Amino acid sequence: MNVFFALGSIFGGLAVALGAFGAHALTGRLTPERLANFETGARYQMYHALALLALALAMAYIPAGTKLLTAGGWLFTAGIFLFSGSLYILSLTGIRWLGAVTPLGGVAFTAGWLMLLLAAWQAK
Repeated sequence: MNVFFALGSIFGGLAVALGAFGAHALTGRLTPERLANFETGARYQMYHALALLALALAMAYIPAGTKLLTAGGWLFTAGIFLFSGSLYILSLTGIRWLGAVTPLGGVAFTAGWLMLLLAAWQAK
């Protein structure tokens, strides 16, 4: 089993569940800004769950880039926890300092995409 395919599946399912929770249970309970932050977390979690699935499949076709793809997968995973996780907690608790963590997740996401690019470049 490819760990990134499993993680992508788990994170994708959780993104659907969290998105539904936000839309149904949090509407009217959170300020519009906090609800929008929660929804952004779910959206970016889903994007990167799908990226993890694609990355897992790419590992079968780009064996020369496996180390770069592995790094990208862990960066996407870290990004989900840092970016989406901080937005979920910030939205639900209002703890403002968590806003400082969110950009670290964005950096992890960006670095993960760079790893995919480098893996593709290496495979050419």
